[in-house]
Amino acid sequence: MDDYHVIIIGGGAAGLTAGLYASRAHLKTVLLESMIPSGQAYMTEMIENYPGFPDGIAGRELIERFTRQATRFGLEIQQFTAVDRVEIAGEKKIVHAGEKRFSASAIIIATGARWNSLGIPGEEEFIGKGISYCATCDGAFFKDQEVAVIGGGDTALEDALYLSRLARKVYVIHRRDQLRAQKILQRKASEAPQIEFVWNTVVKEIRGEGVVTTLLLEDLKQAAQRELAVSGAFIAVGQRPNTDLCRGLVELDEKGYIITDQDCGTSVAGIFAAGDCRKKGLRQITTAVGDGALAAAAAERYIERKP
Repeated sequence: MDDYHVIIIGGGAAGLTAGLYASRAHLKTVLLESMIPSGQAYMTEMIENYPGFPDGIAGRELIERFTRQATRFGLEIQQFTAVDRVEIAGEKKIVHAGEKRFSASAIIIATGARWNSLGIPGEEEFIGKGISYCATCDGAFFKDQEVAVIGGGDTALEDALYLSRLARKVYVIHRRDQLRAQKILQRKASEAPQIEFVWNTVVKEIRGEGVVTTLLLEDLKQAAQRELAVSGAFIAVGQRPNTDLCRGLVELDEKGYIITDQDCGTSVAGIFAAGDCRKKGLRQITTAVGDGALAAAAAERYIERKP
């Protein structure tokens, strides 16, 4: 069994930042991930809201830079199909990954989250080419254009309101004739002149040539189909944290996000959480990076306090 000071599970922005900080603190640190580089940021074609890059930077390049920087300071990275489970053995935490076992005093969970998809033709093809799951990340690309938001919950209306300040027209497409969102969001959206609701409708296909140009819609009451011309579509049908590994290990909220304190500490001493898998108000690369630094610093303090 390989022994470390810190084990990091997850290789996105949060995990790599935690690895950088822990390694620079001269803690023997290993990061376990199925694919490096990885994470939602890595899959983002262009990032314009990460400080220090006034012209933007490709998500792939940014995460590759994170990886090079962290490994330069000694972070060890090992790839596995999946981490199977975490075992608490006294003061040690043991991580089982395939046939290997790793032990450490502290663990940082940075497994991220994934957006729910519609699972329709064209969706995967046009990710980053008109399809987005994050309005605050990509909304600026659609200034003065016509876009659609698909969904009827809080996130959908928050995205629509945000986009209404940028886009010429925002269609909110919802499969029912009533929204699930908070009443205050419904009121604000109904009062926004740029927002138009498309009720009782689902998106059957996303079409385009290189980039999104139209959505194929189906009216569920009329059983009729039509095309809607848009430059982009923001899919807001929920997000799921990658925390199946954590069930029964640390405290989770009702949606499965890891509950932490202000220093990213979980309900179990020596286990920390960082990034999109953690319960918090804003999930962006900047907050993931901040979480990674906080978690690594907290892990260092935890290890120093141990006899």
